[in-house]
Amino acid sequence: MTTTQPLDKQTESTRSGTGAGNENGTNGAGTGTKRRFPKIGPILPARLRPVNRPTMWIEIALIGIAYYCYRVTQNAASTSGQSPFRRGRDILSLERVLHIDIEHWLNHTVAKIDWLIVGMNYYYATLHFIVTIAVFVWVYLKFPDRYRAVRTVMFAMNGVALIGFYLYAVAPPRLLDPTRFIDTFCVHHTWGEQTCSGVAGLSGSMTNEFAAMPSLHIGWSVWCALAIAHLAKRKWVKVLGILYPVATFTVIISTANHYVLDAVGGLVTLAAAFLVQRILQGRPVYRAAPSAEPVRIPQQDAAEDDAAGAFTSARTVRLKD
Repeated sequence: MTTTQPLDKQTESTRSGTGAGNENGTNGAGTGTKRRFPKIGPILPARLRPVNRPTMWIEIALIGIAYYCYRVTQNAASTSGQSPFRRGRDILSLERVLHIDIEHWLNHTVAKIDWLIVGMNYYYATLHFIVTIAVFVWVYLKFPDRYRAVRTVMFAMNGVALIGFYLYAVAPPRLLDPTRFIDTFCVHHTWGEQTCSGVAGLSGSMTNEFAAMPSLHIGWSVWCALAIAHLAKRKWVKVLGILYPVATFTVIISTANHYVLDAVGGLVTLAAAFLVQRILQGRPVYRAAPSAEPVRIPQQDAAEDDAAGAFTSARTVRLKD
């Protein structure tokens, strides 16, 4: 018979990650085991690493701050002149060397199918935000002890990406050579687009047209996929989550909004964000917080309970006599 109770603090052996082992990486029985990698973080004090659900207003304020930083970066980035276009041509040249320059072929192949490319246009303009917000709300409501870690990865990823947008402005394929690439939003008048400016039908004053490297469409979609794959219970939901970044990659290339290497940059940015989270908080993103993990405490088994009960009954009878 066992019971559970919250684990308020870990033992020294648990924190060290070696159990009863010694400094040479051997366990209590003397058998050799490999040493684990050195523990990374946390650099934040415990009071700044709570595992409870944060206040919604704080989250809304953080989103507002993040958007403000995006606008500041957009206005401060060096997007004038030929530098963004030269960098775009450099990326295509490198992709030719690596034999991964599929942008032109995929753009023209999909653009021939009107219903498909129009659907991709709306996919690019909407799901990037809808799915990400849905995952945010889902984790916030269902997994409050992991929400802060998941959110930290997202904000760290955006911060790293903004640095990239500021230092390395890149013109996307649709702006690089209009005679070679098809601007699918302009051709099909998505959202009523007529001026062929901006991103996804939005005004150029609202978006940074040269924020191609790294691709946050890929970074955000893989962030969503990892959260769904780790936390969802139903297999079909996990499968859909994993397929989401695959579909997103196809869309961003088909619509000529990104290069293949932009997607690679998005993955690198996400990996850097996970490292930042680990350094700050010192624990895995998707694992339940230590304070919420139950500990099984052995108690008397059934035989011992029966013996104790019999002894109590016999003692009661003697007292009555």
